[in-house]
Amino acid sequence: MIDLLAEILTLSQHLLATAMAVFLRVGACFLVLPAFGEQMIPMRVRLGAALAFTVFLTAAVQGLIVDDGLIPPVIAFVSEPIAGLILGLALRLLVHALQIAGTIAAQSTSLSQIMGGATPDPLPAMGAILMLGGLTLAVISGLHIHLVETFIRSYDLLPFGQMPGPRDFAGWGVAQVSHSFSLAMSLAAPFLIASLVYNVALGVINKAMPQLMVAFVGAPAITWGGLVLLLLTTPFILPIWLNAFEGALAAPLGLR
Repeated sequence: MIDLLAEILTLSQHLLATAMAVFLRVGACFLVLPAFGEQMIPMRVRLGAALAFTVFLTAAVQGLIVDDGLIPPVIAFVSEPIAGLILGLALRLLVHALQIAGTIAAQSTSLSQIMGGATPDPLPAMGAILMLGGLTLAVISGLHIHLVETFIRSYDLLPFGQMPGPRDFAGWGVAQVSHSFSLAMSLAAPFLIASLVYNVALGVINKAMPQLMVAFVGAPAITWGGLVLLLLTTPFILPIWLNAFEGALAAPLGLR
């Protein structure tokens, strides 16, 4: 009986050590994770979600974490938060792409100052609408399930207790930022094209009729046109962004 209790105590200690190691990665990821890590969500809720993910992941990744001590090794207190931040930033940059696309669209259609304080981030209305719409779409598409799969796969990409190489991390960061801006420009392309057509038409009208105050005529047109274009393009923009977001969940380091 005593031997059985001793074995149970040893197993529980190893389980707690594994849970601590998992929480180091999950907790750091939840600092920047989209949806779960937003500033509008209270810190207690974010902490509870991180602990819940830790409970689910501990049993799943126990075989991937080699830890014979009662606490994780010292290197894990540095490597695991860095790994969690890498995973969170890979997804956060895609949210920034959506915000940048909304900012570009708002600047192109003269709507950058309307409802600018809808979110904690200083975003125009279009950026806030696209960001909230994208996050909502990601959550209802099973974000929590995909995150569990991403965390489990992350131990193959970023092994436990190993520091990522600085050169590899720098190259990955540049590629992710480049992809984020490229995606933002692609999503905002309809608004850029509409703005170009509007300004060219306005210039032609002003040249043909110099006495006409084209600014008073064109300002309402570009405002209403921007709102109508947002209504028409959002059902296409958000699925494209969601596809890129799910691709980042499947391969956060850009590896398939």
